[in-house]
Amino acid sequence: MSTGPTPLSVRADTLQLVCSALTAADIDHFVVRCYGDLSSAVGVSAAQRSRAVSVLAELCARHAGYVSPPDQSHPRLGHRAAVWQMLAAEPVVRLSRFHADPYTALVYGPEHGCDIEFWTPAGDRLVAPRPNRTTDSVSQAGSPVDAAGDLFTRLAPQPPKPRPACAGSIRVRTRAEFTTRLPDDIGFPVDAVYTWVDGADPQWRARRARVSDEPYHEQAANEARYLNRDELRYSLRSLHLYAPWVRHVYLVTDGQAPSWLAESHPGLTLVDHRDIFADPTALPTFNSHAIESRLHHIDGLSEHFLYFNDDFFLGSPLTPEDFFLANGMSKFFPSRALLPSAKASAQDTPASAAGMNNRSLLEDRFGVTVTRKMMHIPYPLRRSVLSEIEREFPEQHRATARSKIRNISDLSIPASLHHHYAFLTGRAVPAELRYNYLDLAQPQTRARLGRLLRTRDRQVFCLNDTVTARDAEPAVPPGALRAFLEAYFPVPGPLERPEESRP
Repeated sequence: MSTGPTPLSVRADTLQLVCSALTAADIDHFVVRCYGDLSSAVGVSAAQRSRAVSVLAELCARHAGYVSPPDQSHPRLGHRAAVWQMLAAEPVVRLSRFHADPYTALVYGPEHGCDIEFWTPAGDRLVAPRPNRTTDSVSQAGSPVDAAGDLFTRLAPQPPKPRPACAGSIRVRTRAEFTTRLPDDIGFPVDAVYTWVDGADPQWRARRARVSDEPYHEQAANEARYLNRDELRYSLRSLHLYAPWVRHVYLVTDGQAPSWLAESHPGLTLVDHRDIFADPTALPTFNSHAIESRLHHIDGLSEHFLYFNDDFFLGSPLTPEDFFLANGMSKFFPSRALLPSAKASAQDTPASAAGMNNRSLLEDRFGVTVTRKMMHIPYPLRRSVLSEIEREFPEQHRATARSKIRNISDLSIPASLHHHYAFLTGRAVPAELRYNYLDLAQPQTRARLGRLLRTRDRQVFCLNDTVTARDAEPAVPPGALRAFLEAYFPVPGPLERPEESRP
């Protein structure tokens, strides 16, 4: 299934065009490990600038290419000699093309272009015109080597196990200096785990009705907690667009699957609750805290993984380094929101109560008091840390797993406890991402969605609905929410069934 252009495929397409043109003209060149992950860079000797400009101008004429300084300001059609003359003093020139999806308004432009760096001859060396991730010079007489294009962007899946159909998989010419593994390169796989429920499913609702546990708080089991607005489809699309380096997706459900899901796709595994709960009497469960406490028991799951609720979305391209360090440490993202300072009571929301219970455990173990909540964004997790938490706090962990509906005694493990515990044991560090939390029940949210769609300036965002009642008029009607999601993520991903036509 063709899914349309993505940041990774557009970057690879432009890089391949430039390299092919230079190769055909027998101009020596080498792909550089630059600091950008959205764009690429190719080094050429400044002594070859005149020939290279002639070749690249012809390339622009054939493929509607634009050129500009690397800051992307004022891109102009690159087939005109006058445009190249304006850039004659620039040591780096960006060549780019505009890629548009034929079915949508999605357009990719200069931010995914290829920078041509003119390296200055100095004795037997070529000196870089700007910093890069590897070296400030190479030998003029050095031999070229062949390498995977994926090596030059952290957006792409990395060896030893790249995704078979990755759009960034091309071969390029480079120098040996740019093929070495660097200390901050992440070499381990990262999977993604989603939990999902369709609260409108009659069979699921029948199972829910047979559970006798009474919720202690109105938000413990309200309709909003199980509402399906088709967010999962668009969250998976965001993963396809902006984190193609994710190795595998695991979808944890109570025997359910959305009708549009490509269940047989090799990059997807459906995980039933029965596959991860060792105690069959704990099922069925309708408590996300309980389900989350068992995620590390997913068979085949990588040590490092991201946990998504289905209302978490990636808003722009991200790399594994945004969530983990190359030495294996995970990152976490504290919120400015504070936990109530008292012990958990029936007046506290389930999320707050679980955070307060986490705090009690950490105070007893480490003598520190946790005050901040975590952002509602994909949670970077390690299986080994989750397993250790289960061993270290067996009674509280077991009680959480056995709570069929959110309980005042629950722990919040992957969303909070993991991060504090890993930090206090030297295996996690705090970090920041550009983030929005949007509550669909709030009247100002519709305007905020419009702004988010215009600017696309958030790396991650959450569209949460915590208090929706059956008879309440939503602040963001379902049609408006779907229109926003379809406009932000218009390209179907590989985990969707092929359709006769696209929206």
